[in-house]
Amino acid sequence: MVGCGGLASIVVQALDKGLLPDFQIIGTYSRTFNKALIFSNHINNADRSYTCTPCHSLEELLKLKPDYLVEASSPDSLKEIALPTLKNGTSIVTISIGGLADANFYEEVKKTALEYGTRVHIASGAVGGFDVLRTVSLMEESEVTFESTKSPRAMRNSPVYNPVIETQEHTSFKGTAVEAIALFPRQVNVSVAAALASTGPENVKVSIKTAPEFVGDNHRIEIKSQEIHAVLNIYSQTAKIAGWSIVNTLRNITSPIAF
Repeated sequence: MVGCGGLASIVVQALDKGLLPDFQIIGTYSRTFNKALIFSNHINNADRSYTCTPCHSLEELLKLKPDYLVEASSPDSLKEIALPTLKNGTSIVTISIGGLADANFYEEVKKTALEYGTRVHIASGAVGGFDVLRTVSLMEESEVTFESTKSPRAMRNSPVYNPVIETQEHTSFKGTAVEAIALFPRQVNVSVAAALASTGPENVKVSIKTAPEFVGDNHRIEIKSQEIHAVLNIYSQTAKIAGWSIVNTLRNITSPIAF
């Protein structure tokens, strides 16, 4: 496991509850070693049939030869770890999809995964409907828009902050998914996921609106083609759903019936 924060803790909770019977967490790595140590101690104190090693580096983690690396850190981190992990024979489950908005990096990841017989599994995060998006995009030419509503707090440390958002609704950003992830590396991973599942990060139109007193995130994904018109609305009060989407992805990997 790379990244030992709140989302990763949900994976550990699922392990404790017996929801991941086909998996063992054999190693943890975080920018702050103490976080990796806390996670590994929790796992080891549960008296399991295996041990979990806290690691000081990615290289140390990969020496454990894990089948899967769960990434729950950041898009920049994904760009650092993806290629060496895939070359290690280790597949990736990632929540930081924004790193794949870089078209050259995306192609390099695909090429490396094919060469080394590994895969990158994209967790759905706080959205869903990837099956619909992918199906319609395969079926015929389509247009996709992604609209998010957030609290002013989400924009306060961003390059587009405007004091007006504290007192009234305001559209803080309009552009492509590529432009969005460049400005908000931790805020719009879901838009890149939806874009990769459909018409591509350079084609999906993204808008971000803020509203005073708004709590959580509301995402609206719309896809239109000649035959299909679908709208997906997802509201989440917290980011917990993103962590649970990792759990769902892991379960789907080994399930005899996959969704």
